[in-house]
Amino acid sequence: MTNKALSIFNQLRPVSVGFDNIFDHFERMFDDDFHFPAVNYPPYNIVKTGTYTYNIEVALAGYSKKDISVEYADGLLTVKSIKEEKSDDEKDGVIHKGIAKRYFSKVFTIADDVKIEDAELKDGLLKIYLMRIVPEGKKPKKITVK
Repeated sequence: MTNKALSIFNQLRPVSVGFDNIFDHFERMFDDDFHFPAVNYPPYNIVKTGTYTYNIEVALAGYSKKDISVEYADGLLTVKSIKEEKSDDEKDGVIHKGIAKRYFSKVFTIADDVKIEDAELKDGLLKIYLMRIVPEGKKPKKITVK
């Protein structure tokens, strides 16, 4: 299956301009024999909220703003927890630790024409607001017939 998929990408490259990063992304996926990691923590939703707007919602109950990091670089949006060294004083008062923080890193691939507007953590739900930037020339327009 990998060779067939790669041959499709190689056939499309000569007739496609500006899609190199997409082809490279899919080739990396196929290099791993199309094996996606089974890690599904933390749970998340991707919601289309308008014609050009999206939200990524990540369930982070028990985390505060100082416990998480949201970074964007080279088309990748990374949401991860920050490991914090605990002092002995904090450990001394705990008789039983049944609630442990899970450390995680979740990466989303963001298209070149999508801008990250904002991020907000409220009631255990991290919302990242995204907007697709569409040039005027690509927006639908009504043509008057004369």
